[in-house]
Amino acid sequence: MIFGERLKIEREKRGWSQTDLAEKIHVSRQSVSKWETGKNYPSIEVIIDLSDLFSITIDELLRSDEELKEKVIQDSKQLAHPKWKVFFDSVFLLGVFLLVLKIVIIALNYFASTNILILEGIPKAIANFLPLALMVIGGVGSDQLKKRHVD
Repeated sequence: MIFGERLKIEREKRGWSQTDLAEKIHVSRQSVSKWETGKNYPSIEVIIDLSDLFSITIDELLRSDEELKEKVIQDSKQLAHPKWKVFFDSVFLLGVFLLVLKIVIIALNYFASTNILILEGIPKAIANFLPLALMVIGGVGSDQLKKRHVD
């Protein structure tokens, strides 16, 4: 039995309409309809709510539906390390910001004859390659997390 059929059976067993069920789990009636017809699947959070509401195990809801099982697995992989993803994305964006800032300062020094110093007191090699290094570290880190947790 696939998830949609099981959901409909459990709902009807209790005498609930799609609207009744939707209100109990705080979703739209259209969402319940799409789940029952197999056009869409709920998130893992909703599956947990349904399991609690129907007093059946998550395993009973998932086990028979390969497509839903795969969706839940993919969802869990995407949520595995969101803090690290934010960290690496922030490092990448910091590198982009520093690179753009450096270009603006160079342009001002050249075209407006200003004399703005970039990171005075820091070796030029570090000052020149810091934005690039941050962008590479952020990009590679984010890509590795994506490969490990989404594929």
